[in-house]
Amino acid sequence: MNYLIALIFLAVLFFLMLIYLRLAAQFNIIDKPNLRSSHTAPIIRGGGIIFPITILLQFPVFGFNYSWFVAGLLLISLISFIDDVKPVSNSIRLFIHLLAVAMLFYQLQLFESPWYLIALAFFFVIGTINAINFMDGINGITGSYGLITLISLLYINSTVNFIDSNIILTVIIGLLIFNFFNFRTKAKCFAGDVGSVSLAFILVFFLLQLLIKTQNINYILLLLVYGLDVVSTIFFRLIRKENIFEAHRTHFYQFLANEKKMPHLMVAAVYGLAQIAVNFCLIAFPISSLTSLLVILFIMGMFIVILRFVFEGFQRLIKNADVE
Repeated sequence: MNYLIALIFLAVLFFLMLIYLRLAAQFNIIDKPNLRSSHTAPIIRGGGIIFPITILLQFPVFGFNYSWFVAGLLLISLISFIDDVKPVSNSIRLFIHLLAVAMLFYQLQLFESPWYLIALAFFFVIGTINAINFMDGINGITGSYGLITLISLLYINSTVNFIDSNIILTVIIGLLIFNFFNFRTKAKCFAGDVGSVSLAFILVFFLLQLLIKTQNINYILLLLVYGLDVVSTIFFRLIRKENIFEAHRTHFYQFLANEKKMPHLMVAAVYGLAQIAVNFCLIAFPISSLTSLLVILFIMGMFIVILRFVFEGFQRLIKNADVE
């Protein structure tokens, strides 16, 4: 992508973001604080609509590549945006998500794979979408984490060449614009489901392309920090015999922001820096064996459990997670 095209994308997307913010304010697409929120003032919801718009704009410019992926992204983004405006029934949302994932798999030709690989891919996609959606709860965390992941993927692509780099670059531009409005003490907008779900769908597509090209499953460590928070939170909620499908704010990042009163941007920066360290090690000291991956996951899993006990304490994690 040359500089002129990049500047045009930047200007057009910035203008479209301004239009959305005005329309969202006019039509009251607002995220109002509740007991589970980490913010205290009403904020425009759905600013993450810039992510699917970015993919849609680059589609004709760079040759109409990955058409089934784009179709799936638009479908899952549409139902997510509708859900941001007015709640959609779980059955309808699940059906659309499954249809979008099927389109993604068709794009990647995964339906030609053995059934167990399809099952693993399905678990990975659904798990990643939900994890990124769960982690979208404070200013800056989604935009910064997504940006770090995409820059890492862009660097890896320079040697592996698993995808057209232009599509990664355009999403990076979209994330830079979103961060301009979100990575601040008083955010102008939140990503909303349309943002977190669409960004997750995009990252999943890139990661699966990378895994298929390299046959190296260790690249899932590019999402390690989010994964540790989500999995450890589910683990402790199961111990407390809570319904893991109910809304809550017991993630570690939420504890740091809500109970420890750490600034949102500081928490987002800590998570981002931790993932940068992981990505650097993954790129500088590449590993390819499944055994090595399992050892790393076990060590890091024990680390996050111990870390959470140190900061949150036994009473909160095991017996009572109430946060007043």
